[in-house]
Amino acid sequence: MSNFRSSMLNLPPVVKNLLIINALMLLGTWVLGQTGVDLSKILGLHFFKSEYFMPFQFVTHMFMHADITHLFFNMFALFMFGRVLESVWGPKRFLIYYMLTGLGAAALHTFVLWLDYASMMKAFTAFSNTPTPELFSSIIKDALGRPSAWVYEFADKWADNPDSIAYANQGIEIARRAITESINVTTVGASGAVFGILLAFGMLFPNTELMLLFPPIPIKAKYFVIGYGAIELYLGFQQSAGDNVAHFAHLGGMLFGFILIKYWNKHSNRFY
Repeated sequence: MSNFRSSMLNLPPVVKNLLIINALMLLGTWVLGQTGVDLSKILGLHFFKSEYFMPFQFVTHMFMHADITHLFFNMFALFMFGRVLESVWGPKRFLIYYMLTGLGAAALHTFVLWLDYASMMKAFTAFSNTPTPELFSSIIKDALGRPSAWVYEFADKWADNPDSIAYANQGIEIARRAITESINVTTVGASGAVFGILLAFGMLFPNTELMLLFPPIPIKAKYFVIGYGAIELYLGFQQSAGDNVAHFAHLGGMLFGFILIKYWNKHSNRFY
């Protein structure tokens, strides 16, 4: 216990303050939630087509978390790897890296959302021109992933009476609401910046052995980062129903981290 307390007290300033700020923001979310204020909706990142989008959310979403588990895993990674990087780079360089990888993660995530949105709107236009139960089910699945049971019940009723104008109009309205709901989803978390930190650790200390929990085997940092990145890439393209993890935000943090480190290495006089 004394060793852990000593480690916390000896944390470099940026990592220490990031841990404190993130913890306080989750606490503030809980406290304000009791008064009816949804801080995550205000400070979490929304797609720019959403009615809830504000530009400052590109920054503030990095300090918001969904729950204590989400916070713990991000902050544990920040504690384990961020303190090493800050000790090597110094506070200013580390903070710049942390913020830019977080912003890069949000940028790639937003770009992927825009591609999804453009695809959904194209499908919605086609559906509006020729509304059918089959197109309805397809667009709803793309927009919501796991729709409520009543949506499937409606699709089944429409399939029994496919020429119904009333069902067609209702289906168009439901599809429109589903797309609106999909673009109003809130994205929160420091994961993009944390994945940037993992990437940096793997690049600076590639042969350092890390001990995995599951399975409990040692693995070099470079292989850990490559494997983690490959898993995120696979899951991002898989787009499994009900998967609410922003995989491309994680990849964005790693991508922008890689670019930034390469740039700094090439322009050492601008390495802060």
